Amino acid sequence: MFSTPNIRLVLIVSVFILVTGNFALFHRLTEIYPFVEKWPFVIALMGFFSFSTMLFLIWTCFGKFSKWVLTTFLVTSAFAAYYMDQFGVVIDRDMIANMMETNPQEFAGLVSIKLVVHVLLIGIIPSMLVFKFAPMSTSFGSGLKVRLRLTALLIVLCILSISLFTADFASFVREHKITRMYANPLGFTYSLISYGKTQFKRQPVYVLKHTAADAKKLFHIGNKKLIILVVGETARSDRFSLNGYNKETTPELKKLNVVSFKNVTSCGTATKISLPCMFSNLGRSNYDENQAFQQENALDVLSEYGVKVLWRENNSDSKGVATRIPYQYFKSPTLNPVCDEECRDIGMLSGLDQYIKSHEGKDILIVLHQMGNHGPEYYRRYPENFRRFQPMCMTGELGDCTKQEVDNAYDNAILYTDYFLANVIKFLKRYDETYSTAMLYVADHGESLGERGIYLHAAPYVIAPKVQTHIPVIIWTGKYFDYQIEDIQPWQDFPFSHDDLFCTLLIANDIYSNKTCGSKETWFLKNKNLKFKDTK
Repeated sequence: MFSTPNIRLVLIVSVFILVTGNFALFHRLTEIYPFVEKWPFVIALMGFFSFSTMLFLIWTCFGKFSKWVLTTFLVTSAFAAYYMDQFGVVIDRDMIANMMETNPQEFAGLVSIKLVVHVLLIGIIPSMLVFKFAPMSTSFGSGLKVRLRLTALLIVLCILSISLFTADFASFVREHKITRMYANPLGFTYSLISYGKTQFKRQPVYVLKHTAADAKKLFHIGNKKLIILVVGETARSDRFSLNGYNKETTPELKKLNVVSFKNVTSCGTATKISLPCMFSNLGRSNYDENQAFQQENALDVLSEYGVKVLWRENNSDSKGVATRIPYQYFKSPTLNPVCDEECRDIGMLSGLDQYIKSHEGKDILIVLHQMGNHGPEYYRRYPENFRRFQPMCMTGELGDCTKQEVDNAYDNAILYTDYFLANVIKFLKRYDETYSTAMLYVADHGESLGERGIYLHAAPYVIAPKVQTHIPVIIWTGKYFDYQIEDIQPWQDFPFSHDDLFCTLLIANDIYSNKTCGSKETWFLKNKNLKFKDTK
């Protein structure tokens, strides 16, 4: 009545995925609803997701395609389950986007023996069994009545699960939307479809929209500007000793006259969002990837007004930010002279003297995009002489390490960033007499290090822990720069965000737009002693 050979196979695979691939879902549900107190509702929820999964699979698996669809879900569910179980991540649309843009080196850092074994046992071997025991191909119409009867039964069971706990279900749907994304394979399937729709809707760019159309280049009395903007990777504000951390992770910056802003939030929790967002004028609340792609970013505006902009990359890529400006890839020994097991951030300073000399008499902005603290293999982000905090985690399998080991591996990477930033400042000091110099450092997002069982980043912003959204911003200025440290220092606790970078870069380079920046804060705020004249 409710079964055919094909449907039996579908139901068996559904149950297998539900049992092996939903530990993260069960864990999150029992965090929200303590099992001892709310076990009937937790079981009802798991039942609802189970019946929904069966419904989904019986209407996506037909005839000769059944075994291919089932094996695809088996393998992808195994991958999804591993990362959700190990790192506590949600595989939403943004996470899918990150995966699609991950370069081979970054992907290699996420692959481990444990992952291979997991996918082999939970995904590949069951897939081989599906191929071996799959029934002969049948047409779409074959067993249709059985499917319809089974569908009716599953819908009744779903309704029954809800009706028994109507109030609890209403609360769950309203207050815990993200938790639903842990349901495997429904969650990541929805995310994949959502990502595909986003990419399909993306329009080609023929003419960029001007963003600061009313901008004016102000006449600056004094030296030309030489500014280095360091874009950090996966750095937490609370892990900088400049911000009160109990370990000395910033000993070199401590010796220098810098301002560390302690209350800055990111635009997103992943590079894919944060990087283009921080250089756009949209702000987090209005950010739209397609819209940002269609208009000028801060670097485009600066270039338009005569600033020589250079992007040096030691990460994966600029996520579209540096599409229209000079771009140099330092992830290879071809340009980067400081490479051992990987190319180091410090190598991005090589050859900058020649670049500056070739643009003498021009305002210059150099962007250095760090590898920084990119996880999960934090121990690879720095050479051996920076392994100061011990013992440290020496694997990407963070769940296999103690909290102390993970923290130490991560903190050593902050220590290396401190060294790198100090060297950037040292480099700029050589030009302090001939240029108006400054360094700005800003991270793209933070990182979870095992708090509440969550690792890495890219959590949906609405539920993201503070450690993923609160980022470090550090500023150093030379003696002829318009904004001096003593002017900036009083604002170190001000609630800034990535939203402020666009106008900060314009103001720092003597470009003023009343329409775009008149009502916005910048990291330099206002200096009443500035000596500017309107060129017009």
